[in-house]
Amino acid sequence: QVQLVESGGGLVQAGGSLRLSCAASGLTVSTYDMGWFRQAPGKEREFVASIRGGDGSTTYADSVKARSTVSRDNAKNTVYLQMNSLKPEDTAVYYCAAKFGGSIRVEPSGYLYWGQGTLVTVSS
Repeated sequence: QVQLVESGGGLVQAGGSLRLSCAASGLTVSTYDMGWFRQAPGKEREFVASIRGGDGSTTYADSVKARSTVSRDNAKNTVYLQMNSLKPEDTAVYYCAAKFGGSIRVEPSGYLYWGQGTLVTVSS
């Protein structure tokens, strides 16, 4: 069965950095499109970053593009989201998601598999 497990969230100070991890089982992250989304209280789930299966091309939301890097370690079957210069508005539950065979990569509806999420809280 497919399982995506996020880790690396926590409480950080504004201006700090963290790296979120998504450990996958039941699928190969080098083959699937992998996405990161986040959801803050009272807001819709929003796209953060994605990395395509195969060629590994990346896409970022404008709000994080200058501060973030999505990557994968194929040997560990894990994807990462490195975020720097964190802001209080980055506070949210961050979700890892996976899809295969579809064209929608920047909306939640395009993804089939989801992790449980990891909470990132950025204090000012």
